Amino acid sequence: MKKVKQFFMRHFIVAPVSFGTYLFLLLGTGIPFLASTGILIAMYLGGTFAIKQVQISSSVKELGMTRSEYRHIELQLHEAKQKIKKLNSLYGQVRSVQAFRQVYELSNLSRKVLTIVRNDPKKFYQTEQFFYAHLDSAVELTSKYALLANQQLKEKEVRIALQHTRETITDVTHQLESDLQDALATDLAALQLELDYVDITMARKKSLPNTKGETLDDRKSANE
Repeated sequence: MKKVKQFFMRHFIVAPVSFGTYLFLLLGTGIPFLASTGILIAMYLGGTFAIKQVQISSSVKELGMTRSEYRHIELQLHEAKQKIKKLNSLYGQVRSVQAFRQVYELSNLSRKVLTIVRNDPKKFYQTEQFFYAHLDSAVELTSKYALLANQQLKEKEVRIALQHTRETITDVTHQLESDLQDALATDLAALQLELDYVDITMARKKSLPNTKGETLDDRKSANE
């Protein structure tokens, strides 16, 4: 969501300036159309690039990372997105309901981890195995399963291989579930701290004496 906002902000800033300059050059200075258009394109591309670099620097500073770390995480996110697309393309190649459900679970878990890390790049370090190993295993095993399932051979060896692959995919699904838990770990810890704080605050309020009631009792005693 933050990147979408930054994208629109870049174009919101650059567009009026670029097109205003373009109209001024075209109508006010008599510069030829092609030259004015070239300047417009250069200003637009240069302006959006410059603002994007400022936004990246701001994000890197906010996250407490170096630019090389940030670029590496961005690359891993891009590659993971492509792998999930490949995983989704295998839906139509599996031949059983069970296998279809497995592919759905793998894709669903992968997209959740990807979304969490995209929103908070620091969580990449909590889910490195997802990016470096587990997602690759999910794609590779599902591809091999789809290949075997589409063969016309019905030999016992093929059936055994399909069964073994399904079981292994189940293991990979558990790994992705663990990756998702790792991605959510800090959020769950923060939530638990907040809940503990609220519980303590409420307990203190309940334990405080009713000073208003005591004051009324003191006044009654004095009048008597």
